[in-house]
Amino acid sequence: MNGEEKLRLSLKDVYREGLKGKVNLYFEHATLRSANRVAPEISASSPRTITNLHSGVYKLSVYPTRYYPIKRVIMIQTGQLNREMYTFAVDPEKVIRIEAPQYAELKDDLKQVLENSQVESHPHAKGEDLYTALDDIRKAGLLNIYSKMKATVFQNERNAFSYVRSLTRVRGDRFFAHVEIDLRDEVKNSIPSTLFKDAPNLDHTPPLGYSNAGSFKTQDKYGNLQLTFFFKSDFRKFMIDADIDDASGILHTFQVIEHYITGEGTHPYDIHEILLQHQKLDPGYRFVV
Repeated sequence: MNGEEKLRLSLKDVYREGLKGKVNLYFEHATLRSANRVAPEISASSPRTITNLHSGVYKLSVYPTRYYPIKRVIMIQTGQLNREMYTFAVDPEKVIRIEAPQYAELKDDLKQVLENSQVESHPHAKGEDLYTALDDIRKAGLLNIYSKMKATVFQNERNAFSYVRSLTRVRGDRFFAHVEIDLRDEVKNSIPSTLFKDAPNLDHTPPLGYSNAGSFKTQDKYGNLQLTFFFKSDFRKFMIDADIDDASGILHTFQVIEHYITGEGTHPYDIHEILLQHQKLDPGYRFVV
């Protein structure tokens, strides 16, 4: 009966846990203005039942206090409990801090690379001291790329990170590293198997003393790994600029309301959400929001 229909609404984060904070719900009926509904300041930590809806098509807008807002078109059927479940990405601006693994909890390969590294922002720190000195943005970026490179496996059964020897720069959106020479060959050889493809490298400036040696990206729809190579003139030393491309992943994976995406560059916290939701890769840290 119109005006008495119900909607059971479940709102989850990328871990399939209930949202923290409150949400505002706006129901806009397609044909009947008097059927519009607003449900303000409700808790989303567990499923909620919304009552007093009419049958028909609604545009539902969900505005959480700590996550990106979304908009959906839903159909409310007569005489039944309608059900909808949506997943939300954390709004980076609402993140207070991250809970990252302690150094002792890192895998041995990452600890070894950190021990070998001389990063320009912390030139005298190595190993645990370097990891501890990284701020949340840099640490998140490092763990994002590490998890994606570990999951990128060549036909020789080695993963992309296994070729990394040491880091020289760590930023939230990328890191620069010395790598084994063979990495570039493995990447190029993986193109026929559709693991990587050629990519433009116009925005990737070589480090001092190096020249461009091509750029390649994995063929994921969202959250693809891009490796841009640089070489010394004697071809005995190679470096990479490793980053993960957002490629509108937040907008399309979570169907975020478009004007809430700033487009001011890739935020590592967005990459974290894309990796978990779209690729089922866990970078190993969580948000405090």
